Amino acid sequence: MVFFSVVIPLYNKATYIENTIKSVLSQTFTDYEIIVINDASIDESEALVRKLNDNRIQIFNQKNQGVSVARNLGIEKSTGKLVAFLDADDYWFPNHLEELANLYHSFPDCGIYCSRYKIKTAKNHFQTPYYHGVEQSFRGIVKDYFASNMPFRLTWTSSLAIPKQILETFRGFTPGITNGQDLELWTKIGIQFPIAITNNITAIYNNDIPESLAKKNIGSMALIDFEQFKIAEQEIPSLKKFLDLYRIEYGFKYYVSGYKEKSSFYFKEVDKQNITSKIRFLMKLSPFALRFLFKSNRILKKWGINFSVYH
Repeated sequence: MVFFSVVIPLYNKATYIENTIKSVLSQTFTDYEIIVINDASIDESEALVRKLNDNRIQIFNQKNQGVSVARNLGIEKSTGKLVAFLDADDYWFPNHLEELANLYHSFPDCGIYCSRYKIKTAKNHFQTPYYHGVEQSFRGIVKDYFASNMPFRLTWTSSLAIPKQILETFRGFTPGITNGQDLELWTKIGIQFPIAITNNITAIYNNDIPESLAKKNIGSMALIDFEQFKIAEQEIPSLKKFLDLYRIEYGFKYYVSGYKEKSSFYFKEVDKQNITSKIRFLMKLSPFALRFLFKSNRILKKWGINFSVYH
């Protein structure tokens, strides 16, 4: 048994996958295996992985079923005590696994172990996330995970590790969901277990990718079911506020795409006290105006200027 199983879902990432895996092979903490799940790539992705020729790398092929099924297969094939996820276009600094291993030994009863990360918003432009109530120097168990998981996500998939036993308890990711599958699982775990975070940046989230799944039209996506969290939201106010941000996001995306009924479905579930004056203003704009605003935001990101319309 190894300490870490590194699970990498792979689908048509020939441009990135070699550097991504090399960032794992450069880790200072070496007790790990790499499990690549090739989700029926049609480019050179698989060939590039095999070219690396390292006995710590295992490749499993599946028919194209999406990232949730791919990650679940990776979890099934893993032998590590902890499973660390890495998307095929992201990057780890050499100290990533060492930081997470040290965090686990310091706080062995947590559900998720998180490292800090940078977001690549454009070429040569990076953004450093910050979290409500969590100082940059803080290392330890987060007091209120859902309150601190704003305005940026504290649990980002490529910067965390989870005990395999916990992943098996929650049966991994929900197959069929094409947006928010990670949000759903981290929320389930965060309700029942404490979350720990390091105080060092060890990873880069590559958000400068035109074909990213997150940028596809919402009409083609299958979203998470918020109904499953209704009881927990009544008991944890910060969870309600956190999930309402995503209800608002989905509501806006459906609205600008012309799905008024689906947009109303999400907006009506939002607690009124969680609707800020900025959001109220945006809700009064036409779909055309909102599309222009969101497009302008994407253009500004290319110049290293990034802002959120929700905070």
